[in-house]
Amino acid sequence: KSRKTADPAADSSPKLGADKHQDETTSEKKLCVKAAKEHSIPEDLNKVLENKVMETVLDLSYVKLSVLEITCSGNADREGIVSKSVSSHSDLIPGCYEGGLKIWECTFDLMDYFSEAKIEFTNKTVLDLGCGAGLLGIVALRGKANRVHFQDYNSTVIDEITLPNVVANCINEGRRMGNGKDRKASKPPSKRARKAEGSPDVLNRCRFFSGEWSQVSQLLLSSNKHFSKYDIILTSETIYNPDYYSALHDTLSELLHKKGCVYLASKVHYFGVGGGIYLFEKFIEKKNVFRTSMVKTIDQGLQRCIMKIAFKDSC
Repeated sequence: KSRKTADPAADSSPKLGADKHQDETTSEKKLCVKAAKEHSIPEDLNKVLENKVMETVLDLSYVKLSVLEITCSGNADREGIVSKSVSSHSDLIPGCYEGGLKIWECTFDLMDYFSEAKIEFTNKTVLDLGCGAGLLGIVALRGKANRVHFQDYNSTVIDEITLPNVVANCINEGRRMGNGKDRKASKPPSKRARKAEGSPDVLNRCRFFSGEWSQVSQLLLSSNKHFSKYDIILTSETIYNPDYYSALHDTLSELLHKKGCVYLASKVHYFGVGGGIYLFEKFIEKKNVFRTSMVKTIDQGLQRCIMKIAFKDSC
């Protein structure tokens, strides 16, 4: 998953943190349940973008990670995930950091598929699950989705990456998203922090959450705020670890509208971690709740797939 730039060709399978033992038992992992939290949107949006240097890909802005690694410290990195990820040269530290600092390869596959298949987001309620940079949810916002919610395991990712990316892209919401051919021609990184200008009303359609999937589901379903289940759930490279399959399956079944669908992008196999698209497909089949279909296969580099998931009894 490590990505020095936004070039998908730079992607690879995730590397586990060196400070975690591979033979850690499942029972021990289950103790690492990160509580859910909803993140408020600050009134002063300039604070959100303060000290952030942005790069651009597919006409979408995102926080430059190398600058964040230098500037994110103290209260901004209370979880310590930036410093731990940098010091251990790891993409994943199970139970601590789950990869949200990177933009992963399959995110771009899914964005390309939206364009190719003409996926309609207008008036839909969308969840970007395991959002990281939040690019999938931002595309849904630009596609006139009625509401878009963003979730990541780490609160630092939401505060320092997802929310700034959404704010930066909402400011210039009128720009049109490019297609896959535009990647190499994307604009060079900005040399200074973006200023929040105008009235980004689109932010009123967004909510942001951090925490483990089951905890976020519980927070949403038990909240006093009105909650409607999602018409579309988008998720990319979230099935690398088979230990998480049950939690992910339960989350999808609890939060997806009965007539909704999930678009899941993944590598066929994650070397060194153990998960993959066909393993998760078998897991879904055993549960007998959803039906699945492979809607796209990408053969360049490591083979990757996009899976569509819907309830068996849906039309």
